Amino acid sequence: MVKRKTVKEVLFIIIGTSIYAFGLVYLNIANHLAEGGVSGITLILRALFGIDPAYTTLLINIPLILLGGKILGKRSLAYTVLGTLSLSFFLWIWQRVPLEINLQHDLLIVAGVGSGIVYRMGGTTGGSDIIARILEQNYGITMGRSLLAFDIIVLLASLTYIDLKRMMYTLIVSYVFSRVIDSILDGGYSAKGLLVVSNKSEEIAPLLMTGLQRGVTFLSGEGAFSGNSKKIIYMVVSSSELTEAKRIVHEIDEKAFLSIINVHEVEGQGFTYLKPQTR
Repeated sequence: MVKRKTVKEVLFIIIGTSIYAFGLVYLNIANHLAEGGVSGITLILRALFGIDPAYTTLLINIPLILLGGKILGKRSLAYTVLGTLSLSFFLWIWQRVPLEINLQHDLLIVAGVGSGIVYRMGGTTGGSDIIARILEQNYGITMGRSLLAFDIIVLLASLTYIDLKRMMYTLIVSYVFSRVIDSILDGGYSAKGLLVVSNKSEEIAPLLMTGLQRGVTFLSGEGAFSGNSKKIIYMVVSSSELTEAKRIVHEIDEKAFLSIINVHEVEGQGFTYLKPQTR
């Protein structure tokens, strides 16, 4: 089972870097668009000195990979090395395949789905991705946000070989890219955590479990003003189930206090797996 999962992750990292390299060659380079992070630096070196990005990708990433190896552990290091080598390989390949994709009239089509797949599998394509993952693990800064900050710095440097208009297009694309990254890392959905404070929690809980086929947990609480003990309901539902959950609660207690929280990832029976069939 573990071996099968590893093979799947390696396969998806290779597919992701292939998609990313394809976009870099046929969308960014072909349409004279910049790029953020280390990939953007390789494009600057290509434009100013004619150096192949396939080679500079490896040269720039070596010290960053060494840094990432000390902090991220063996598994992440292995996947990062795989992602970097795979990206360099596909950059070399795609630059030698004669293909033209004309996006002169719609430059906003460029996207970052390829890298998102790589991150989802626990790897990176090297470069600023390594720093972004370190910031995420140690300081809770999402990879999308830190990558956007790195992109802005590199994009400003890209004005040495592209005009302001194309740099602004790339900046917009970088923002979209950061949102795509966060979305893919979050699992492609946004679940909702529901906290219900009510004096009728014991009546509400069975109806929520029966009506939504979701697990419910009681949390112990105490009113700060009244000093009375209360059972607080906590459950996680999908966005489409939220309206029904609120209806059930208010049907029993119109004065119930509800707090709805964005939940980015959930694992466990009753949510990520198939729900029991309603009898």
